[in-house]
Amino acid sequence: MRGSVTALAAATLLFPLLGAAPSDARRSEHGLQSAFTSAAAEYHVPQSVLLGVSYLQSRWDAHAGAPSVTGGYGPMHLTDARTALAESATATHHGDGTEDARGDSARPALTPETKPPKSTKIPARLRTLPKAAELTGLSPKELRTDPAANVAGGAALLAAAQKELGGPLSSDPADWYGAVARFSGADDTATATAYANDVYDVLRTGQERETDSGQLVALAAQPRLSPDAGQLRRAGLRTLDTTETECPPTVSCEWVPAPYEEFGEDDYGNHDLGDRPASQRIEYIVIHDTEGAWEGVLNMVQDPTYVSWQYTLRSTDGHIAQHVKAKDVAWHAGNWAINAKSIGLEHEGFLARPDAWYTEAMYRSSARLVSYLSKRYGIPLDRQHILGHDTVPGATTSTISGMHTDPGPYWDWRHYFELLGRPIVPTAGPYGGLVTIRPDYATNRPEYTGCVTAGEPCADHGSSAVRLYSGPGESYPLLKDIGLGSTPTKGVNDLSSRVSTGQQYAVAGREGDWTAIWFRGEKAWFRNPRSNPTAVHAAGPVVMPREGLTSVPVYGRPYPEASAYPADVPVQTVSELPYTLPAGQQYVVGGKMPGEYYYAVDFDEASHQVVTGKDQYYEIQFGHRVGYVRAADVRVVPSGTYVPQT
Repeated sequence: MRGSVTALAAATLLFPLLGAAPSDARRSEHGLQSAFTSAAAEYHVPQSVLLGVSYLQSRWDAHAGAPSVTGGYGPMHLTDARTALAESATATHHGDGTEDARGDSARPALTPETKPPKSTKIPARLRTLPKAAELTGLSPKELRTDPAANVAGGAALLAAAQKELGGPLSSDPADWYGAVARFSGADDTATATAYANDVYDVLRTGQERETDSGQLVALAAQPRLSPDAGQLRRAGLRTLDTTETECPPTVSCEWVPAPYEEFGEDDYGNHDLGDRPASQRIEYIVIHDTEGAWEGVLNMVQDPTYVSWQYTLRSTDGHIAQHVKAKDVAWHAGNWAINAKSIGLEHEGFLARPDAWYTEAMYRSSARLVSYLSKRYGIPLDRQHILGHDTVPGATTSTISGMHTDPGPYWDWRHYFELLGRPIVPTAGPYGGLVTIRPDYATNRPEYTGCVTAGEPCADHGSSAVRLYSGPGESYPLLKDIGLGSTPTKGVNDLSSRVSTGQQYAVAGREGDWTAIWFRGEKAWFRNPRSNPTAVHAAGPVVMPREGLTSVPVYGRPYPEASAYPADVPVQTVSELPYTLPAGQQYVVGGKMPGEYYYAVDFDEASHQVVTGKDQYYEIQFGHRVGYVRAADVRVVPSGTYVPQT
């Protein structure tokens, strides 16, 4: 799909001018619900259709006129991406920083250089705002900054699409399936269909929520609504190549393969062939953001000298491209032990742009894909198995400082787990011994710096992360990460002193509105008032050092003991990180696993083998990132057994 513009996309730019000059009602200061009513009446679009499309794009939020990750504006996500794409044309998630995305110390570090995209052509799906300006007579500035004008622009585009398809401007939402599908801007039938199906799912279930500007918007449920999906046959869209894809039928997915080929002397890329889950269990799904635009990212994953991941998700409509089979090992997480047992998902987006919001369409598509993979491979839907790239540990001490920090504090983990069907809820009473981090995303607004300029505050924005202090108050110092060695800051990429929604920790104490947890070997405090809690109570198994040990080492990779390696496989060091788990502290257990190492340093897959040791490990939520401890070093106890009282 890179840079292609089909009949659908081209038609988007040829819609006739509809409607008269903007109405006074649309320009008024009435609420957003009234704006939907007014625009629906003016352009003869069913109000429910307009509300449903807007919900899938933005959940009715206006984001104060700031653009999404693909240059989309306002409740209708009208796109004007020229500036946004120009700024991010050469930015790439894996081409920046010092992290070796492969993370296998048996091979030289892989640190590819950023390459510009092959094409800078902006597809029609990213240029809907200028067309809305033509249709409505409103200025681009109004469409970007005035939510009511933005809704009117969306209504005009829907009405124009309906006319292009030869459909009536009917009051029956069932008659608008084709126009809704075309509003996505997709140039293929599968993506347009998946998008329209999502909108009609919203229409059937109904929604009600308070927007980011504090306005209540409601859409009544229409459970018996059954649209005519055959309308889409007249759109002339292309058919995706899905023969190789591993995706659920409820998403649009195409095969854009990453190359497995030799180049140069003893070099090959950009992934390793495997036989998972027969050879190794798939334990993790790793959530990334791309730090670049769709077209450039797809160019990158098709370069054999670069890195790889299994899936890329597009922000505008949730479309998915698969690059590497689940059975094979992609190079994406910066830790070979994680790569060997994970599936990587890249989401079109930017960590350090708080207002560069993700669409609901992409969140939903991602959640459906993760749910599918979870069921297929038995991956638990929790934060110790659905990892952010920012929770993947450095494999060795020397790699800690270079590990990536995406998707960052602005990814909405709470909403994401609701879409996964695993909402974050209390699982115990006040004495369960654990807490699950769960702030209210919209109102939780910790200060971050460095989004644009080092040391300068980022835009005020909702966040999934909660800041930690060394004592029960914000006057206490932030926590220092000895693995980084630097002074902790409030930088958007500094993970020293923060936890994230869905992560679980053992309670170490309470004092007034503050709760202490065990975090990376020390006691850490976060504000958790009863009137507006940032965490909920939980219970479960935790590990502690076994009797007689004052502390136990923590590892970044659960590798086998030296005696487990056959003669033709070089022994990999079981490398201790600079952290320890002290006696008396507790850490939540994510799972138990044998020490394993996947040896794959040659292009010939016949030489690949999995080395499995006798040593067993527990994965734990150690700090912001996960870690591993040897099972022989610890004992597992129920949480709450040894909770200190303060």
